[in-house]
Amino acid sequence: MNNYEYCVPTDIRFGKDQVECLSKEIGKYGKRVLMVYGGGSIKRTGIYDKIYEVLKDYEIYELPGIEPNPKLASVKEGTKICKDNNIDVVLAVGGGSCIDASKHIAAAAYYDGDPWDLVMDKTKVTEALPVFTVLTICATGSEMNPGAVISNEETKEKLELNHPLLYPKLSVCDPTYLYTLPGKQTAAGTADIISHIFEQYFQPNDGAYITDRLSEAALKTCFKYGPIAMTEPENYEARSNLMWTSSIALNHLFTFGKGGAWSVHPIEHELSAFYDITHGIGLAILTPAWMRYVLNSNTVARFAMYARNVWDIVAEDDYEAANAGIDRTEQFFIKLGLPTRLSELGIDDSQFELMASEAVRTSGLSTRAYVKLDVGDVTQIYRDCL
Repeated sequence: MNNYEYCVPTDIRFGKDQVECLSKEIGKYGKRVLMVYGGGSIKRTGIYDKIYEVLKDYEIYELPGIEPNPKLASVKEGTKICKDNNIDVVLAVGGGSCIDASKHIAAAAYYDGDPWDLVMDKTKVTEALPVFTVLTICATGSEMNPGAVISNEETKEKLELNHPLLYPKLSVCDPTYLYTLPGKQTAAGTADIISHIFEQYFQPNDGAYITDRLSEAALKTCFKYGPIAMTEPENYEARSNLMWTSSIALNHLFTFGKGGAWSVHPIEHELSAFYDITHGIGLAILTPAWMRYVLNSNTVARFAMYARNVWDIVAEDDYEAANAGIDRTEQFFIKLGLPTRLSELGIDDSQFELMASEAVRTSGLSTRAYVKLDVGDVTQIYRDCL
């Protein structure tokens, strides 16, 4: 096992009606709140009205319209609201996109320059407004970690801002808020959770036995409850298990003793940056292709372990087991109704080499990944997904 430090200061309030705590908890920081949300679904579901009821004694400003891949322009708009109105707390009501934008806004509120500077140089983050979240989709785990992924529309970059000051102070995780999610978002969110676990499971260090077993349990949870949530949207057991798995999948619990760079995420980030596709959909398309590309004599034992421990594959030969596990993974995404080819999204190969170059440049793909990949490797993985 590698050495590690672990501290997750976020207060999680999990379960039905936990939103009631916001009045008391936000009050510890002030009365002027910037509420950040997306396309308006929270108004249709009643969550918007509930927030106003709970925070009736607060002065609320709004930043609606956060994009599925949150844009720098939205961060700039939110930052201006904070500075102009002396905002005390940023409240994200939505999924990872809203939370990520809120974190960036919270840091940019204390910075005089371009908010993108904070992404390029994390040392410029010196202070941040407290961030609270009300989760309405489980996918990114942003409600319990200090990361925020933001897209720069002008440069076509999608990069992460990560700083300890950006841990949410408190996150409300009410599984009933997921009942009205469209099936596409449930499916894409489940794929995102699975990918987060894979990124930590497939790493060079094989000595973290307990971490691997925890990861396998989380994967089995997704594979069990993802389809149930799709067919029974108001199944509390399914929604609650997926919601908690989403949080622990990216609060660094599954990184203990592992380390190393991620592989599929930086490759997908370029797809999102260039084509603005749903992150989870891109991950579902890329993951089986990446698995097949990196399967070799050095990795086959771990892929076979995954197949046997998670999918209960019975096969003596490691390659047979590994390939069966990869096939089952792809079939699962198909079962959720997710696309399997980039061509289904209207994406051709015209930008593949540029995207591959950026993926390698902005990540540890070529130096610290499970299997080191260069620009040619990443380009081929894109092509394998056409």
